[in-house]
Amino acid sequence: MLLVCPHCGTRNRVPDERLAEDPSCGHCGQPVAPHRPAALSDADLGPYLQGTEAPVVVDFWATWCGPCRSYAPHFEQLAAARPELRFVKVDSDAAPRSSASLQIRSIPTTLLFVGGREVARQSGAMSAAQLSAWIDSALP
Repeated sequence: MLLVCPHCGTRNRVPDERLAEDPSCGHCGQPVAPHRPAALSDADLGPYLQGTEAPVVVDFWATWCGPCRSYAPHFEQLAAARPELRFVKVDSDAAPRSSASLQIRSIPTTLLFVGGREVARQSGAMSAAQLSAWIDSALP
């Protein structure tokens, strides 16, 4: 499976069975499949979504948003429990181009991408169990 390193943007090939083993990037040595959400910017998000073969769950949030802060631990919990998925967070205030191009109208908004294409979207905070069920129902 091809995964884009959330730290340096290098594409890495990782066997599916090794996703839970903390594989490192061949370029920068950082974890290429971290067990917690990676923070991405406007410059990083597009290449990350296009270059990553694993399904990607994106949380658009903001530091001032109460529901976003209450949702964050659930999002992180599921990131640790589901190594076959990639989890990323995008600060909507710091990434206005991504927020506009993906038509983010409220936060928190969670998007699911498969093969670089959006396949599902959910606005509002969810528990880890609700998020997991939503992902499973949306995956093709």
